[in-house]
Amino acid sequence: MSQKTEQTCKQGHHYFKSTDCPTCPICEEERKAQAGVFSILSAPARRAMEANRITSLEELSGYTEKEILQFHGIGKTSIPTLKKLLIDKGLSFKE
Repeated sequence: MSQKTEQTCKQGHHYFKSTDCPTCPICEEERKAQAGVFSILSAPARRAMEANRITSLEELSGYTEKEILQFHGIGKTSIPTLKKLLIDKGLSFKE
């Protein structure tokens, strides 16, 4: 197992990681809480929704699956989760 080193994010949070990944786990938890309907997605997928300014399922339904898969951070495993969220709201991806 790699040795963990203490790191500090731009927000001043202190955390320990075994890699040089700059993602702060404290900031990610805060973002997850604010993600609302997309909080069940992985962190990269949530960030993809944020980066593309998709904040609701209604907005998501304006995109095709193919368009969503083009977003950095969205993988094929995110699509079934997104589909279920849409179906539960009576929505679907654009055809």
